[in-house]
Amino acid sequence: MFSSVLSMGISGIQGYLVTVEIDCQRGMPQFDLVGLPDAAVKEARERVRSALRNLGYPWPEGRVLVNLAPANTRKTGPLYDLPILLGVLMASGCCEMDLAGCAFLGELSLDGRLRPVTGALSMVLAAREAGIQKVFLPMENGGEGSAVPDITVYPVSSAREILGYFLRGVVLPTARELSFSPPPAPPVPDLADVRGQENAKRAMEVAAAGGHNILFIGPPGTGKSMLARRLPSILPGLSFQEALETTQVHSAAGALPHGASLLEAPPFRAPHHTISPAGLSGGGAPPRPGEISLAHNGVLFLDELPEFPKGAMEALRQPLEDGSITISRVAGQASFPSRFILAAAMNPCPCGYFGHPTRPCRCSPVKVAAYLSRISGPLLDRLDIHVEVPPVEYKEMSGQAPGESSAVIRRRVEAARAIQRERYRELGVGCNARLDPAQLRRFCVLTPKAQELLGQAYDKLGLSGRSYDRLLRVSRTIADLAGEETIQAEAVAEAIQYRNLDRKYWQPDLREL
Repeated sequence: MFSSVLSMGISGIQGYLVTVEIDCQRGMPQFDLVGLPDAAVKEARERVRSALRNLGYPWPEGRVLVNLAPANTRKTGPLYDLPILLGVLMASGCCEMDLAGCAFLGELSLDGRLRPVTGALSMVLAAREAGIQKVFLPMENGGEGSAVPDITVYPVSSAREILGYFLRGVVLPTARELSFSPPPAPPVPDLADVRGQENAKRAMEVAAAGGHNILFIGPPGTGKSMLARRLPSILPGLSFQEALETTQVHSAAGALPHGASLLEAPPFRAPHHTISPAGLSGGGAPPRPGEISLAHNGVLFLDELPEFPKGAMEALRQPLEDGSITISRVAGQASFPSRFILAAAMNPCPCGYFGHPTRPCRCSPVKVAAYLSRISGPLLDRLDIHVEVPPVEYKEMSGQAPGESSAVIRRRVEAARAIQRERYRELGVGCNARLDPAQLRRFCVLTPKAQELLGQAYDKLGLSGRSYDRLLRVSRTIADLAGEETIQAEAVAEAIQYRNLDRKYWQPDLREL
């Protein structure tokens, strides 16, 4: 006998429809599984066989053939255990079930319980687009399913519950009725904890308001990492669409907590500097998201930037420009979103004390130049804001008055973002950092004085075309924070200030070091 059960698959973070076809025939006992399965899919035979026996059903005698269609797409993971079990029950004549309009996902334990799968959110979204009315998936994935409207999702704990639903009419609660919610997020540190560094805090506010990349440079112990780790505390919350995209990436990477629904806070990723280029950009067989995609709609913090492998740093260039990354491997190709704020911190030299007001630098000019040259000009060009973090004076460090809190700064950031959303509502652009050159000319209108100042800076600083565009974007953000539609000279002057450090550190005369 023949049976067909619908399931789903995932490629990158995109789901697609998979039809699980089972044919049971008389003959010598044999189990064949075709349709480009990987090792985890092939092992479904033993899991399904044991689960059937423990559920009280016999394994069919004779030949069992399972086909996963489309047959030209590689199937990965154990999520096909559940549809194979249901298909075997129907094809062997043990049960008759009407599974029209239903899709099934789930890894089986040997006693028939269901274990969670990765990428459930993307697969439920794809099921809705394919016209499927009901999706049955493991209980731990119910939170992801509850976030998708216009489709009925049933989180179940075991295959026995599904059989009770189709054979005996047992009522199952839907994912929305179970009220899944994300686990409580760890508390985000507050900017009020940081003593001094008002210039760096202002630069962070500009970066958060416009979605700009930022580089902190200064001696050890001045608070660079402390500042960067507080950047998420002044970012606005995610919109529904942003939360959906972010959760899709984390779900496909298997980084979503079990039972969690949508991620509501911007993610913060801080990989160690020993990370490989593949760990940062993504990869594997099949390709999976890396750190730059896990930071989508949030912050990617790279501490001790020059210590990262050169290949890893250069892998950032294309995603920073395009907002996405495409991974091509022999086993397949996948595209992942990667729109994030890059926050990087570094010392100005190997010993860390070049330019320190009281501690002498022990590095030779050649060593300083070699250390700074680890960061290429094209990557430095893509960092919109460069801010120096000097040592904090004793008076500021010992002061009792608290600094401005993250909540206060976040309100100003949200007001600036609201201006940007209204201005770009017809363009699908979320913040100033994502404006293309044509949009820059349309929305970055400068006063004559600001135009003159910008021209002088362009000639004197020797800016590239990319640096010029990024300076305009930062100026636009500063004007938005001030509530000004036209960019004034003061906004341009502040933006120029954030582009001076690469001239101070990366283009010095070695004889002056």
